[in-house]
Amino acid sequence: MRHHTTFAVGAVFAAIGVALGAFGAHGLKDLVEPAMLANWETGVRYQMYAALALMALGLRPEQRRAPWPILVGGIIFSGTLCLMALTGMRWLGAITPIGGALIIAGLLLAAWDVRRVRRTAPDQVSEAVAEPVSDRN
Repeated sequence: MRHHTTFAVGAVFAAIGVALGAFGAHGLKDLVEPAMLANWETGVRYQMYAALALMALGLRPEQRRAPWPILVGGIIFSGTLCLMALTGMRWLGAITPIGGALIIAGLLLAAWDVRRVRRTAPDQVSEAVAEPVSDRN
């Protein structure tokens, strides 16, 4: 995913998270049992974490692999918890950890990619410094 797209998707994901959080706080409070409302809140909170991670990764052009597992994981993790809260289908809780694992994998992949870029950066910097001034323009 290109970094501009990653940032935009993260911002939309965050906006949806705010809307879902408000809906949970005001629209679901009297409709679902407290345990299900807690599931909703957890789902929305982790959606926001994923959204903020996507926005941060969108600021790094080299981060093209990590956004996908974070986005898909956020959808699965948050989506199953919110669906479980709305429908009472507790079996969805068995799918939720897959989303969490994808978010974790995406964050670790992001760390790996930053580490990999940092290792190659000194060579690129030394080449840029070695260029004649006339070639830089």
